[in-house]
Amino acid sequence: MNLLDDSVVPERARSVKERARAFAADHIEPVAAEYHASGEYPWEVLEAGMDAGLVAGDIGEQWGGSGYDLLEQLAVAEELYRADAGIALTLQLASFGCDIVERYGSESQGETWLEPVAAHDQISGLAVSEPDTGSDMAGMTTSAEETDEGWVLNGEKYWVGNAVEADWLTLYAKTDDGEKAHGNYSLFVVPTDAEGYHAEHIPEKIGMRASKQGHIVLDDCVVPESNLVGERGAGFRMLADFFNKGRVIVGGHGIGLAAAAIEEAWSFVHDREAFDRSIAEFQAVQHTLADMRTEFEAARALTWRAAEKVSHGEEPGLWAAMAKLKATEVATDCAERGMQLHGGRSILAENRISRVYRDVRIPVIYEGANEIQRDLVYRQSG
Repeated sequence: MNLLDDSVVPERARSVKERARAFAADHIEPVAAEYHASGEYPWEVLEAGMDAGLVAGDIGEQWGGSGYDLLEQLAVAEELYRADAGIALTLQLASFGCDIVERYGSESQGETWLEPVAAHDQISGLAVSEPDTGSDMAGMTTSAEETDEGWVLNGEKYWVGNAVEADWLTLYAKTDDGEKAHGNYSLFVVPTDAEGYHAEHIPEKIGMRASKQGHIVLDDCVVPESNLVGERGAGFRMLADFFNKGRVIVGGHGIGLAAAAIEEAWSFVHDREAFDRSIAEFQAVQHTLADMRTEFEAARALTWRAAEKVSHGEEPGLWAAMAKLKATEVATDCAERGMQLHGGRSILAENRISRVYRDVRIPVIYEGANEIQRDLVYRQSG
């Protein structure tokens, strides 16, 4: 069963997709269960991904990266997430936030921050959410005060990928108190070795355990004035554009996870017998698998269409929200149905379907909870 075929993938994205599939088979699938059980950061797999050209590929060639466009990134995402979501997220987050610095930052910032990540000498991260605020980007309280010494940052960030492991982060902070809340926020490059930067891993997660998120405390953390990315007060707008692309890629997360759930369910019901016949012979089982396949294909077609739309700037907010919403919820549904088809075996931690079941709970939340995506779809559909 080859659910992630090339039929909807543009020609230019097929070679990197093939490379991602081979890498996943050789480096992710054999160790996925082990890393999920241990919850350790997969440094060896990350380094192998760097050697394979599958890490930081989104950084432009000007800075030493591969310059993968959105469709190439989507092609990689669905293959890696099919193999294991936690390891795949680690590989993706190694350059998280770099796109913002590349698009809106200065040439000096590109040389200082992007080139080391593209060369695989450093890894980055993006700090937006806070302990009490996730999807409300106009409600963040972490502050940045402009002083003679530079920008002084105070506050907390939560759910930050690579908060401990990264060399630097792109961080979202409040710089003004104007009436237009969306114009009160800016973005900064924050080195993780800066004085006043403190980070620790959050407690163990039920899913995507090979990816590490952290809790950051900023206590009079000073960064130079030159670390402001783009214009002061433009942080919300820059993030909104960044998330349009990111949500399409998260659609790829859902597609990969859904494919894994369907594959596991199909294999199980065709190998197991009950009442003197294969489970796959029961019509109820066949209908369940038919529904899973149909919803999967609908989600994948929408996600790839959304990638084209966003790439061309055609209602990007609408299409990104629909792709993220549909693909991640199809993944959740496929995992649930797959668990049911596995019966009692589904709850065994050693079974891949149980790992997928736990992993799918996370993409419906990150990069904007799906309730927010429904708001966006409605508001932009008129």
